[in-house]
Amino acid sequence: MNKRPNSLHEADKAHTLHPYTNMRLHEDIGPMIMERGDGIRVYDTEGKSYIEGLAGLWSVAVGFSETRLRDAAMRQMDQLSYYHTFAHKANVPAIQLAEKLAEMTPDGFNRAFFTNSGSEANDTVIKMLWFLNNGRGKPEKKKMLARTKGYHGITIASGSLTGLPGNHKDFDLPAIPVTHLSTPHYWKCAEPGESEADFTARLLKELEDVIAEEGADTIAGFIGEPVMGAGGVMTPPAGYWEGVEKICRANDILLISDEVINGFGRLGTPFGFQKYGFTPDIFVISKQLTSSYMPLAAIMMNDAVYDMIADNTAKLGTFGHGFTGSGHPVACAVGVENLSIIQEKDLMGNAARMEVPFQKAVQALSDHPLVGEARGTGLIAGLEMGDKETRTSFGAPGQVAAMVIKMATEEGLILRNVYDTVALCPPLILTEDNITEIFDKLKIALDRAYDWAKSEGLL
Repeated sequence: MNKRPNSLHEADKAHTLHPYTNMRLHEDIGPMIMERGDGIRVYDTEGKSYIEGLAGLWSVAVGFSETRLRDAAMRQMDQLSYYHTFAHKANVPAIQLAEKLAEMTPDGFNRAFFTNSGSEANDTVIKMLWFLNNGRGKPEKKKMLARTKGYHGITIASGSLTGLPGNHKDFDLPAIPVTHLSTPHYWKCAEPGESEADFTARLLKELEDVIAEEGADTIAGFIGEPVMGAGGVMTPPAGYWEGVEKICRANDILLISDEVINGFGRLGTPFGFQKYGFTPDIFVISKQLTSSYMPLAAIMMNDAVYDMIADNTAKLGTFGHGFTGSGHPVACAVGVENLSIIQEKDLMGNAARMEVPFQKAVQALSDHPLVGEARGTGLIAGLEMGDKETRTSFGAPGQVAAMVIKMATEEGLILRNVYDTVALCPPLILTEDNITEIFDKLKIALDRAYDWAKSEGLL
């Protein structure tokens, strides 16, 4: 990218505080400014084209130029630009979206609560669990179980569930009672000589031991992503999720599936929990719900959870929680249209069909000297940079992966590094030609990064 100063570039450096950014470094280098999108591509203000290999932030299912979503937003703006959903009020798109979600999700999930983001949704889930447990006379049942390297958002409560040190350090998190269990990543976390079955058994025993130590009557819920996304695209070991569900059921612990990245076909199934054969009590959706054209998330709950919440609202006279934008009519209208596009164009089916060539291309890079492990499922994958034998980083953790991302960007491919992992998560409109182009560019980036790492003495 040409970093020649211009007014937008300088204005951004002077006035914008960017998330997930070293601000002092940003004052020097400034932003890459995106100006327009077309399909799986975005274009910067210098006119350079990039394939968006992470679908924005794991989220743009239908691509960056879907006119039907623009039109849906404009129609709703003309009809009713805003209204709330507090105190028995409603609007047409919010009703339609809740109904559509009930139709698209498995039987028993008939209620949706809308928020503006996945972070707000997971924050709300915690409050819901506290609320319903107080209502059923179990005020001690408030603790949460999550996993190290899990990602569930960045508010005080959802950021506490997140198990990443960069989201905790100097924010004084966790700030709620949460225990982070081991990361279910066999390649990185298994003990020497430990089989995958034994690794799964060890993780499940850890869960049982923590429950026994803390007391099941103090634990409200277990939350996890079926496939960990922002922690490094880690797929679970065989039998893990079935075992977690069984243990939670035996101990009256509600199971929450964080589907913010996994949902709506990303794993080749409508929802991630279906891929791994478990049924949660609550699941959270966002990102691909609107393809991030508008901020929106939803909490889907089974009838038993709804009844416990509803019963307590009857005792108290209200559910004292909500957001100004809960069920925003424009966002919900975009959500309805986005899900209609996903259905009409069979994008979930396309993800399942493209899984074979996509994952084949991922595995074709497993022999690259920089790649310790190549992993993924559906249309999501991670290439972990590291020594195949020792399973350790080359140089400082994340150093080589960051260089791969830099080289890929120069080749016109936007990806994201998560510590040592290069993450891929393209839009669901992906074609086989797109797959070829993505991996051709990525192979060049890996080769260039390899040459750099050798010159730096990291190999």
